Amino acid sequence: MAKKVKDYYELEYLGKLADLIKPNCYEFDKEKFLKLTKNRVEELEFNERQELIAKALYEAIELDYENTIQVFYKILGPVLTGNSGAFSEGWWLWPIGRYVEIYGEDFFEISINFSKELTKRFTSEFCMRPLIKKYPEESLKILLTWSTDENERVRRLSSECLRIRLPWAKKLYVALQYFDQYVTVLSNLKDDKDKYIQKSVANNLNDLYKEDPEKFYRIIDDWHKGELSKECKWVIRHGSRNIK
Repeated sequence: MAKKVKDYYELEYLGKLADLIKPNCYEFDKEKFLKLTKNRVEELEFNERQELIAKALYEAIELDYENTIQVFYKILGPVLTGNSGAFSEGWWLWPIGRYVEIYGEDFFEISINFSKELTKRFTSEFCMRPLIKKYPEESLKILLTWSTDENERVRRLSSECLRIRLPWAKKLYVALQYFDQYVTVLSNLKDDKDKYIQKSVANNLNDLYKEDPEKFYRIIDDWHKGELSKECKWVIRHGSRNIK
């Protein structure tokens, strides 16, 4: 039987994470972190495990948010090549992203800058969403820039974090509320040769169709006014998969 995703975050993982943080943070109480987690973690489901670990980090690192993020920068590790590897190599960073998601919305610049670096090693769409919800205009300005970034993982993030119906997340309607900016982000990415980015744009279209078909067709019709690349054709086809 294949190992369940939740079971990667177990006792051995807790020890390794603590051992990684401790040399980089004198203010980290390793014993407190393990006491808060090790007796409960294996009883919980996936999301509850992430929350438990993130909240234990908050309790065990005796620093403010900004300085805690500086510690996390030190343990991120090397940038991954390409858009793959988030769940085969970067999976261990999930509780770090959850920490930002829970505690970072009042620290826009710190959190969004860290999210950009995190996505280069894992993924950041979940910790981005509270920031987008609270600071939509500021976030969209940055996402427009990210949609043309040289790093493909950053480009993907600019699309993925805006999805209305992102799995494992609450619905986010900024795409509808700031539709023109949203369209520009997707349009910047519709011809991208990276398949993960193509899938993200297509999934955005699929989400949009379920919420507002009229806006969906506005995007598609506008794209059809120009010559469609093979990448854009695939995006439209995959994004239209639920149209009967």
